[in-house]
Amino acid sequence: MSNSADSPDEGRRPGRRPVRVLTAGVFALAGLIFVTSFNTAKGTNIRTDASLLKLSDLIQERSHKNGRLEESLGSLRGDVEALAERDNGASAEEEAELKKLEKDAGTKKLEGEAVSVTLADAPPDATAKLPGYPEPSPNDLVIHQQDLQAVVNALWKGGAEGIQVMDQRLISTSAVRCVGNTLILQGRVYSPPYKITAVGDPGKLKKALNASPEIQNYLLYVKAYGLGWKVDEPGAVTLPGYSGTVDLHYAQPVE
Repeated sequence: MSNSADSPDEGRRPGRRPVRVLTAGVFALAGLIFVTSFNTAKGTNIRTDASLLKLSDLIQERSHKNGRLEESLGSLRGDVEALAERDNGASAEEEAELKKLEKDAGTKKLEGEAVSVTLADAPPDATAKLPGYPEPSPNDLVIHQQDLQAVVNALWKGGAEGIQVMDQRLISTSAVRCVGNTLILQGRVYSPPYKITAVGDPGKLKKALNASPEIQNYLLYVKAYGLGWKVDEPGAVTLPGYSGTVDLHYAQPVE
């Protein structure tokens, strides 16, 4: 018994040691992963902890923060301008030219008769309302960047003195951009419906809207799939002055 037990078993035991060492190493590595995960999550569930912001929540948070910063910047700009106007030594002609430039730049409030345009997505379950039109794809039922740009461009062409998109005044460097059907304007994020308000001659503004080929194309989708389109004359309105930064940013070659 002793001889038979010694010869086969003793011959295999040295070969099993690497397996035992490997097993111990796996358990040690697993323990290290658990400890690291605990330290990373601070005792919370990494996947489902409600305190961790989703990307959309982070975007909204940054958008609200940008809005607050713009209000603060506008207030500080007003204080600086008030101090500068106390005694700047400018002539009446120079003052008049400065006010004209401020109006053209969009940094001052603007009052006057206006036209407003509201665009909205179609219902997600919309179907073709006109004969001969195919059933819509999801892309056909949402507002796109070119739709907003078509309205803004038409209003400028119609002689608009100033334009406001949602709650922001446009200036010469403003860019209307969309990611999907979400509007990103001057560091802030908006969802439809989108409202665009322009100060100017209401008759000329509405005529320019009707004459735009891009808007006429959009109106086909309004009739076929139910995209939102509404033109109003709210009467006299006051557009806010642009309160964001006016610094220009541009690329420079690397030397």
